[in-house]
Amino acid sequence: MKAFLSSTALALGLAVGLSAPAFAQDGGGAGAKTAEYQPDPSAKEGGSIVVTYKDDVSTLDPAIGYDWQNWSMIKSLFDAMMDYVPGTTELRPALAESYEISEDGTVFTFHLKTGVKFHNGREMTAKDVKYSLDRVTDPKTQSPGAGFFGSIKGYEEVAAGTADGLSGVEVVDPQTVKITLSRPDATFLHVMALNFASVVPQEAVEEYGADFGHHPVGTGAFKLADWTIGQKLVFEKNADYWRDGVPYLDQITFEIGQEPIVALLRLQKGEVDIPGDGIPPAKFQEVMADPEQKARVVEGGQLQTGYITMNVTMPPFDKKEVREAVNMAIDKDRIVQMINNRAIPANQPLPPSMPGYDESFKGYPHDPERAKAMLAEAGFPDGFETELYVMNTDPNPRIAQAIQQDLSQIGIKADIQSLAQANVIAAGGAKDQAPMIWSGGMAWIADFPDPSNFYGPILGCAGAVPGGWNWSWYCNEDLDKEAAEADSIVDPAKKDERDAMWSDIYGKVMADAPWVPVFNEQRFTMKSPRMGGADDLYVDPVHIPINYDYVYVK
Repeated sequence: MKAFLSSTALALGLAVGLSAPAFAQDGGGAGAKTAEYQPDPSAKEGGSIVVTYKDDVSTLDPAIGYDWQNWSMIKSLFDAMMDYVPGTTELRPALAESYEISEDGTVFTFHLKTGVKFHNGREMTAKDVKYSLDRVTDPKTQSPGAGFFGSIKGYEEVAAGTADGLSGVEVVDPQTVKITLSRPDATFLHVMALNFASVVPQEAVEEYGADFGHHPVGTGAFKLADWTIGQKLVFEKNADYWRDGVPYLDQITFEIGQEPIVALLRLQKGEVDIPGDGIPPAKFQEVMADPEQKARVVEGGQLQTGYITMNVTMPPFDKKEVREAVNMAIDKDRIVQMINNRAIPANQPLPPSMPGYDESFKGYPHDPERAKAMLAEAGFPDGFETELYVMNTDPNPRIAQAIQQDLSQIGIKADIQSLAQANVIAAGGAKDQAPMIWSGGMAWIADFPDPSNFYGPILGCAGAVPGGWNWSWYCNEDLDKEAAEADSIVDPAKKDERDAMWSDIYGKVMADAPWVPVFNEQRFTMKSPRMGGADDLYVDPVHIPINYDYVYVK
């Protein structure tokens, strides 16, 4: 699912200590909207649906699974302390009945819901929460999400193999877990909503060992009933699910080995309810031109930005005026048209559905004449030669050619280096190799809906290191301090203040112009006429790609 693995919290070096709880949230969640959320009153219980995928699922272990296909499956099998209001990026408690945050922002106390049962019938307790966090951070588990928990006290010792568990995770009583951080981290509640934070029963993990991913046991709305490798997975309703009223569906069958074009034909015949791989690119225009088929299409934003990086340490991109000129040279509308309008033009690093996105920000206009004048002012009246690195899978080479043509209009001759993904990533992580990179195919998709996730790994100083993901090698220490200040605001009541700080940070990033934000991809999926539930559930920004817990059949 994700483009990259990232660790987002910024160290502030503040003292760790427990003070009187300063902020708390009850079971209603983080704000009035959460408390008032009601499932669809038209929803009907029962029924089954068919979902298709071309490739088999690699694992359903929440500590391991980290791709587009298994992300929402895992979310329907497991729960964590936190989750999101369906179809939104708004946090709400899940397995936590309530939580408290200490005044200094370093201690989170979670009070668990009572009566929650694992699929094996055993009741979940605080010991299971600690076991699950210890397991995901244990190097032996080899979890790609371990780094997300880096702000928990004792993480470094566990990662180094000198401790068996996180010293910062304490079982207070069977229904209470206290987690102490080594630094304030405003993203921590989002981290506790990641699949990697899912609670698992120790006895099931020990029973199945490395094969737990094929025998998942969680507390989720569905449980695995059958898995025939290479053919199908069958989920059935968890009759003991702790959340009242959901799920609606009795069964979900995921059919494996279905080519996307075949899946589309079967959808048209009424044999498939959701084509999991989406609309085949070759059929997209045909689908959108047919009113009957278009009526089944659901479009939604996703937390993604595709961009061009300019290495600010390599001349002439060490000059801000040159980078600004490149921003004004790129015709983003034309590029969006090249991908059948399956995106919207971008003007800032954050995508529109991300908190902190500045709707008033206009960005750089497409103005080749002004761009040429700026190059002349920067000392390049005749332009210059450079290289543009790109991943060699369609449509990225075609997009790179469009960028090349736009640059030629202002006198910049860009030689395209079309390489395998691994080679482009390696070039970006080398300080003096890639002057420009088109990120397509590797563009950033947020790990969780928080604005900090678009800064630290790909625009902050921490990412501007050999092998890092900050391919522009942009490092603004003043902005790093502002980012650290924003991430020290952990009081949920100050969310708007924190979002405004992030908007200001990204405005300052764009003033330095290390990137050309090009587009934010839109998600397009289809559903059969009998499927019910709000469109937002079919393009859920967190339960990617579908929130199976809340959809139903009419």
